[in-house]
Amino acid sequence: MSTLQFLREKAGVLVAVVIGVSLLLFVVSDFFGNGRGQRMKQKNYYEIGEIGGESVSYQDYELRLQNLFEIYKLSGRDLDEATTEQVREQMWQQMVRETILDAQYQKLGIGVSTEELDELVFGNNPHIIVQQLFTDQQTGGFNKTFMVNFLKQTEVDETARKYWLFFEDEIVNERMNAKYNAFVSKGLYVTSKQAEFDKSISANTVDFSYILKNYSSIPDSAVTITKSDIDAYFKKNKESYKRTAIRDIEYVTFDVLPSDEDVKQTETWITNTREEFSSAPDPVQFINLTADSRHIGFFYPISNVPDALKEFVKKEDLKSIYGPYIEDGSYKLARLMAVEDRPDSVHARHILLSPNQARPMEATRVLADSLVGILKKGSSSFAELARNYSDDQGSAQIEGDLGWFTEGRMVVPFNNACFSAKKGDIKTTETTFGVHIIEILTQSKNTRKYNIGYVDRKIVAGTQTNQRIYSEASQFAGTNDTYEKFNKAVSEKNLNKRVANSLTPQQKTLPGLDNPRYLIMSLFNAEQGKIILDNSQQAVFEIGDKYVVAYCSKVQEDGYADVKDVESDIRFALLKDKKAEVIADEFRKNSGEGKTIDGIATAMNLTVQEATQVNFRSFAVPGIGTEPALTAAASNSTRGAVTGPVKGTNGVFMLTVNNSAAAQEEDVKVIQERLASTFQLRGSYEAYEALRKGANIVDKRYKFY
Repeated sequence: MSTLQFLREKAGVLVAVVIGVSLLLFVVSDFFGNGRGQRMKQKNYYEIGEIGGESVSYQDYELRLQNLFEIYKLSGRDLDEATTEQVREQMWQQMVRETILDAQYQKLGIGVSTEELDELVFGNNPHIIVQQLFTDQQTGGFNKTFMVNFLKQTEVDETARKYWLFFEDEIVNERMNAKYNAFVSKGLYVTSKQAEFDKSISANTVDFSYILKNYSSIPDSAVTITKSDIDAYFKKNKESYKRTAIRDIEYVTFDVLPSDEDVKQTETWITNTREEFSSAPDPVQFINLTADSRHIGFFYPISNVPDALKEFVKKEDLKSIYGPYIEDGSYKLARLMAVEDRPDSVHARHILLSPNQARPMEATRVLADSLVGILKKGSSSFAELARNYSDDQGSAQIEGDLGWFTEGRMVVPFNNACFSAKKGDIKTTETTFGVHIIEILTQSKNTRKYNIGYVDRKIVAGTQTNQRIYSEASQFAGTNDTYEKFNKAVSEKNLNKRVANSLTPQQKTLPGLDNPRYLIMSLFNAEQGKIILDNSQQAVFEIGDKYVVAYCSKVQEDGYADVKDVESDIRFALLKDKKAEVIADEFRKNSGEGKTIDGIATAMNLTVQEATQVNFRSFAVPGIGTEPALTAAASNSTRGAVTGPVKGTNGVFMLTVNNSAAAQEEDVKVIQERLASTFQLRGSYEAYEALRKGANIVDKRYKFY
């Protein structure tokens, strides 16, 4: 096996962990001309974000995705839609991190020298990435010879060189990040005074009695909130009302359904095909060339045959045709291909030999023949060969055993090899996975089974139907190009209007639509109350088997909310504050000198409640939940004194500490070391988050993805 092939196999999972990557090219028209104004327009159009005042262009972002995609392909990994989306996010976060931290590295003089990099690769304690890439599969240890051979290959193999340079960059980035984190964390220190304070706030555990008057006991009409109160509260708490961009959308769909003429044309086609299917000398080939679906080739017992075909297949006539009939939106013809007595289920084991760069398919077949010869001679057991040779590592560890399985569970060639053999047989077959050596361990009893072939043709809307429905949608959009006209037309025509609120720029789904991403991208370029247009200024969107006409019903941009938009939220918060003042005044009036908690409770018709085993670090107070202000007040109150009023989450409290017990004594030095360790663990993360927040990151990837 070549060292590059070895590295590909070793690095497949590692690449996914380190980066993961994908490419989904988005082609846009170059409609900009020359001149400074046009260049600025082009720059704004292609800008997908901003990090620390630096513009990020679509071209730069996409180029990096392409480069990483090449690395991903070299690892032999496939990309599905979810992975693609995850990789885009990873790439964005990587660019954010690099932009933010590179400036810090330069400022602090952090770097990795050539000598240091050599030590990380060739030294006695190589970097973890190097160790993972060049781990010997058999010994589980780092194999320096593998690494040296691969690095020699990079001198003559451009692909290997590109592969290695990627991992080399990852090693350098990780090393610089580790240095920065150490720089930050080692700069944090906890003084003895801080440790003493931490000790003091947890020094006592208290039992206390308290009374609570809920905010709900004061009617809203009892307090007055003015516009100046609202404005002042908003100004003081403005950061709490920072919002992201969202949109509301309303839309109608024009479903592309087959017309009666479409159904009739499909019926005519299937009827005309019936005779050809009946006389076809090779019905499997006929199905695969003619039908919408390919022939699978599994045998099924009568219990799994569709009810409509049971009587037909029982006749075991291999020439007759059943149909045409309609099933699952398709016209179908059925023909019995074969009838056999086959086991209901099989218990088998196998050895999988997969071709690869070092062992092509022909060599794999030769190896399979050799292993079968060994088995027949009895020179070695099946279990031993499975452990040593099988590329199916899951079953190799259990002697190749696949357990019991019914017909249809495995791919067709493997399935038929198992269900056409007898107990004790050893057979070989080829699938897309490679060459399988199969041993039939045991079988259940035989049962009559049927292999049925189908010629099917889905009933779909034809060109004329599509054109007619598109014309309806286009006419609707042209006539009702404003939100007011849209709603009036929906009412008059009794259409089914769908509504989706608070969509984010990254939203991927809409009710009743498959893959509506392009519509959502267009939504964020639309004006409130206007019809949504695509990049070609067309109002009709084709999504799956529907035409969609949509309207933007609400626009909320990034930034701070208008006071009027959050007035109800502010009013609710102010009501709580004003009620707290009213209740606190009541408590003060009834808690004169010499008054006990019981006396205050009696005067105000409240109930005294008890709480036990509470200290400053208690998450909640038994019976009432999270009340941090009450917890703090109780932990620092003098025993026997009436404390309060305390403004809490649910209402206002008065309390008296009944008992106080000292916590277990802890050495200040130990506390100091523990706090320092905690701060250092948090330091690097929180430092980065602070830098990230200060970078004022703007993400506009939704314009292209």
